[in-house]
Amino acid sequence: MQFKEIIGQDRVKQQLIQAVVENRVSHAQLFLAADGSGALALAVAYAQYINCQQKLPNDSCGECLSCRKYEKYVHPDLHFSYPFFAKGKDDVASNYLEEWREMLKKDIYFDLDIWRSYLDAGNKQPNINIAECHDIIKKLSYKAFEAETKVMIIWLPEYLDKAGNALLKIIEEPPANTLFILVAQNLEQILFTILSRTQMVKIPKLPAATIENYLIEKANVDIAQAAEYSFLADGNIIAAKALLNDIQNDNAVLFTDWLRFAFKIKVLDLTAFTETAAGWGRENQKNFIKYGINFLRECILLLNGANEMVKLPPQALDTAQKLTLNVLTLPMVEKLINALEKAHYHIERNANPKILFLDVSLQLIKIINFKTFPQGTQHIYN
Repeated sequence: MQFKEIIGQDRVKQQLIQAVVENRVSHAQLFLAADGSGALALAVAYAQYINCQQKLPNDSCGECLSCRKYEKYVHPDLHFSYPFFAKGKDDVASNYLEEWREMLKKDIYFDLDIWRSYLDAGNKQPNINIAECHDIIKKLSYKAFEAETKVMIIWLPEYLDKAGNALLKIIEEPPANTLFILVAQNLEQILFTILSRTQMVKIPKLPAATIENYLIEKANVDIAQAAEYSFLADGNIIAAKALLNDIQNDNAVLFTDWLRFAFKIKVLDLTAFTETAAGWGRENQKNFIKYGINFLRECILLLNGANEMVKLPPQALDTAQKLTLNVLTLPMVEKLINALEKAHYHIERNANPKILFLDVSLQLIKIINFKTFPQGTQHIYN
């Protein structure tokens, strides 16, 4: 993986390259990023650059023996640890190394849900267990085979739990020429004892324009659709790619219609909408609800006078401005978001979509027209 293959993140790339050039690479680093920002790709490209035998000014060469092995994820001094779904207490990540490498080669932009599906793990809970911690220590105790620097990339160290304390000594005092890169998403879920031993590298969300350009240039998506997908993805390239695989619903029009039906209390239209939405499939339903949540959050900015911060595409922006001027109030929007967030939660847990969308439709009517929220409503979606 070369830096040039990574989507955006030019500032971070330069920061990492400069650290190598100036010989100030910390032995334990934490790449902290929101999902879909490219942190894992940056970690691999960084490790490849460090061990490249013919470094270029702004990237690894991609041609030396080290780079060729890195490109296939088979370099003997490149190690990975990651959450897996243990079949026993002695199970370790290397038992799933073949699947891991296949996942990386298929698309290095993936999340835990995609990894779970790839392993066909169902509802099992992921973990990085104590056996895996001991295996990490064992691997790093050997001398480097080929490279100058041994690299251990730990993806999602949040899943180390208390077992991670077994790694404290080796992270603080690693063997010579050993680099730890921890790729994380949630700072609060990482053991403080591990956190305090690492140097943090913050990786920002991808800008909307970067995702739009990617969708237009790499996926041949038209400008209007790219703008909507980029808005819906909210800086997450994984979410943007997932949208490409779904039925291309016009979420902006559909959500506006849904609000309009609720405002005018068009029960028959809402019932028809419920029937349609029930047939979209779970991922499309989740995307639609997420679009609605994001749209309403932008409405909050408009209602607070923060117009310059609004990121809506032009057509959606025009709709939001009309709604915030004539229909929506701040308390109303907050209640609508709360209702949609609960709906998203239940969709993820395989709620009955017909009952769910009908229930939420009735809530929209009450919130918009009667300025109330059904606090005592029992959500029976299953």
